[in-house]
Amino acid sequence: MRPLLTRLFTSTHIAMASSSSSSPSRRLARLRCHLASSSSGELSSVGAPAAAADAVPAKSPRPAAPKVHAAVLVCLFEDPSDGPRVLLTKRASSLNSHSGEVSLPGGKVDEGDADAKATALREAEEEIGLDPALVSVVTVLEPFLSKNGLNVVPVIGMVSDKALFKPVLNKAEVEDIFDAPLEMFLKDDHRRTRKMNWMGIDIPVQFFDYEADGKKFVIWGLTAHILTRAAAVVFQRQPSFVELPRPKYASAPLAGTDETKP
Repeated sequence: MRPLLTRLFTSTHIAMASSSSSSPSRRLARLRCHLASSSSGELSSVGAPAAAADAVPAKSPRPAAPKVHAAVLVCLFEDPSDGPRVLLTKRASSLNSHSGEVSLPGGKVDEGDADAKATALREAEEEIGLDPALVSVVTVLEPFLSKNGLNVVPVIGMVSDKALFKPVLNKAEVEDIFDAPLEMFLKDDHRRTRKMNWMGIDIPVQFFDYEADGKKFVIWGLTAHILTRAAAVVFQRQPSFVELPRPKYASAPLAGTDETKP
């Protein structure tokens, strides 16, 4: 049997989706078209599908797509023994914002970026030396609203042969790189929750504990929510836990913030 990522994301598989209304591939294809067009204009507040668009009558005008402030790359590759895995980074301890925390490669939109995909691929190349030519973009998820009001767009991409990727870390931004099984973000095994206070508001936050090569990492906040959403898309099932609600914060980004990270 072919690996999961190959089966899900080959053009043939996507094309066949239209002929089978009950297949997971059809649901993925429909989600891909829906989210890529950002037709709903909905922000994900819980890491779940933006379902509001389905309730809008066909002839009703669609709300304008939200402005994209930043993008992150959910870069997947297939491990023959462990299924899909995702590349993650640990931010440099010298950074002023989110220093030493785990994040997805990504950053704010530059004026020259054509779209969110271009932003995510450019940032991944700058941060970890990932050649955009190695990445096949699969789909673009709905924007996630960060606590400082930035619309962060996750871009799911696949590297067919991880051996071709030779990481070159930008030490000013990235201290380490590792990968984790994507499916873990649908399981409760290594997950814990905690309430954190932000500007007087108690915010429920989820944390995933992971160990690789003798190093311990904590994946939490916005990054954890995005990965749970991406895993739900790839595996076509909901997490085994009830996702914590994320409050809708300010509608405009605060100056000088970097909320593409947790």
